[in-house]
Amino acid sequence: MKPRVVLTRRIFDELLPRFAECELVDNQADASLDPAELTARLKGAHVLMCGPTDRIDAGLIDAADRLRAICNVAVGHNNIDLAACRARGIVVTNTPDVLTDTTADLAFGLLLATARRITESELWLRGGHWQRWDLEQMLGRDVHHSTLGIVGMGRIGGAIARRAAGFSMRVIYHNRSRVVEEHGAQWVDKARLLAEADHVMLVLPYTPENHHYIGAAELALMKPTAALINIARGGIVDDEALAQALQAGQIAAAGLDVFEHEPKVHPGLLACRNVVLTPHIGSASKAARLAMANLAIDNCLAILAGKKPLTPVT
Repeated sequence: MKPRVVLTRRIFDELLPRFAECELVDNQADASLDPAELTARLKGAHVLMCGPTDRIDAGLIDAADRLRAICNVAVGHNNIDLAACRARGIVVTNTPDVLTDTTADLAFGLLLATARRITESELWLRGGHWQRWDLEQMLGRDVHHSTLGIVGMGRIGGAIARRAAGFSMRVIYHNRSRVVEEHGAQWVDKARLLAEADHVMLVLPYTPENHHYIGAAELALMKPTAALINIARGGIVDDEALAQALQAGQIAAAGLDVFEHEPKVHPGLLACRNVVLTPHIGSASKAARLAMANLAIDNCLAILAGKKPLTPVT
């Protein structure tokens, strides 16, 4: 009998032949699966391939009586109840490394867009407000020779630091532990980073300890000319506190690719013109997403063959 593999999301058609030796329950229609529907599909399943917005909780895991592995097509894995997986001996994998540079590119795009008010300017132009050139029109903030503060100097944080070197930026970072400092990056404590950075870049993983890592108290430490950029995970930032800070002019701008309750976005953020909002597209290039899907399939097939997965989380 072929092993049963369940996909929660549409996958590239060219990758479907890789499941030739599996009983594949795909989702090429890309339907939104509620918990009841996903539970039904998981009956007798051996592997689940899911994405970062699929909530795989203990109830779902308990209902999947034959489940051996969950292959997450993402680096983060806070959408999966790891404790429940460990209790059942279910292997969880993710897809690191293959999306590092692509995500760093998006991070720097958000940095540039917030500093130079690119989205705000475009909306203003499209609204028919541009009547003449003005010396003080849509003034932004320089990126070159400014200070970038990176919270979470891992693979992606390091890639962002390398890009900052091309803009002659001063780079400071905060990590639980110090790392080999690239391009003159300097370790500082959290309070100093928030106070000195012109651009605060969040690249840290989500953990219960990091919930609302940036809240009202942290935002109060930032410069009124600074921007907050979050490409990490929703929940790291208190979206309510951020919306209030932006509306009050406490900080200048924000660039957000992730949200606390995504795909829902806090209405206060939607109302702010000084926020650049993107729908969790950090890794969204064709090459990166293909590489992520292939790595997830590699992990899936290795587990089904009784081998160690390439990128295990548990």
